[in-house]
Amino acid sequence: MEVASSSAPTVSFRPLFSLPVIVASLGYFVDVYDLLLFNIVRVPSLKALGLSDADVSLIGGKIYNYQQAGLLLGGILWGILGDKRGRMSVLFGSIITYSLANIACGFVDDPNTYAILRFVAGLGLAGELGAGITLVSETLPKHLRGYGTSLVAGVGLMGAVVAFLTVQQFDWRVAYFIGGGMGMALLLLRVGVLESGVFTSLKQTSVRRGNFFDLFTNRSRLVRYLRCIGVGIPTYFVIGILATFGNEFGAALGIADVQVGRGILFVYIGVATGDLVSGPLSHFLKSRLKAIGLMLTLTLVFVLIYLFGGIQDADTFYLVCGGMGFAIGYIALFLTVTAEQFGTNLRATATTSVANNVRATTLLTLPVFQALKPAMGVLGAGALVGALCFIIGFWSLATMPETFEQELDFTEDTI
Repeated sequence: MEVASSSAPTVSFRPLFSLPVIVASLGYFVDVYDLLLFNIVRVPSLKALGLSDADVSLIGGKIYNYQQAGLLLGGILWGILGDKRGRMSVLFGSIITYSLANIACGFVDDPNTYAILRFVAGLGLAGELGAGITLVSETLPKHLRGYGTSLVAGVGLMGAVVAFLTVQQFDWRVAYFIGGGMGMALLLLRVGVLESGVFTSLKQTSVRRGNFFDLFTNRSRLVRYLRCIGVGIPTYFVIGILATFGNEFGAALGIADVQVGRGILFVYIGVATGDLVSGPLSHFLKSRLKAIGLMLTLTLVFVLIYLFGGIQDADTFYLVCGGMGFAIGYIALFLTVTAEQFGTNLRATATTSVANNVRATTLLTLPVFQALKPAMGVLGAGALVGALCFIIGFWSLATMPETFEQELDFTEDTI
């Protein structure tokens, strides 16, 4: 009697190395390089412009928030364009904008011009990640979606490492020229990338696309949108407060030689590693939400160690920064969840604006942190702001619907 053999179907990972995934990964690499460059060169560049230590902190925070304001506005504009004109139009237009702005930053000679250029750079940088995640999510089969977006983030976030190493080797002005040059070079690679089939099919219909206000006209959509932002807020508390002002936290802990750039380097090495892990983890658990929940809990643990763990030396400080970075490495995952929750006619609008609304939360958290410091000290102010961020994050996650292997060929009823 002949026994028929059976085996599980072989899963091909070849689509993960398709041109859309490669281009989105490299685009996010340049995006992160340019986005984090100001954080890394904030102190040396402002001192080179003749600012005192006190002004470096105050004016540096102001310029940083100009960049974040650009991200907030750009997240809306590029998201709308992505749903009206296509994902690829955003990937082209955004990279031209931020590349030229970063090249111009290399010629800056006063803080006011610096602030304006960082606003323009932020405006351009806002389009890259959301459009890339949307394109990859719509291009890959659902059983590879989590892997693909993790790959985009893992490769892309290494741009922060290259930014740090570039600043170590070159003057801060040259570092801006290199970032802008990489962006312009990437345009050539994008010429061969096709629009997603899901969006191309939608264009043949009369369905209304890319109306930002449609996110607010339906209670279910609005709540989904706010939850997607909420679950990501702790990630930018770590990046925008704890890492960016690592020198102040280090001083409060009695560690005098903490370098902001090195702290950011360790955070982003951790984030890149975490993002490579979180996507496959969601497939292993067959749940986006369980994977995010584990990472968010780990983030809370490392933040508590950072603030209250009694760190006594710079090396330990940097290692904890790396741990926090790994834990917040669910950035691509929560954006994948966002893409999976919204129909094709609002997907780019939602995903791109969510990504940048999270980044722009420093417009609120940073002024609160600065205002609380005189009364509570750096550690107390950081702890209170962090507590608010984590309460919002855990609540958003607990009330969010599961989207694992969600089909994406659907639209939102916007009538």
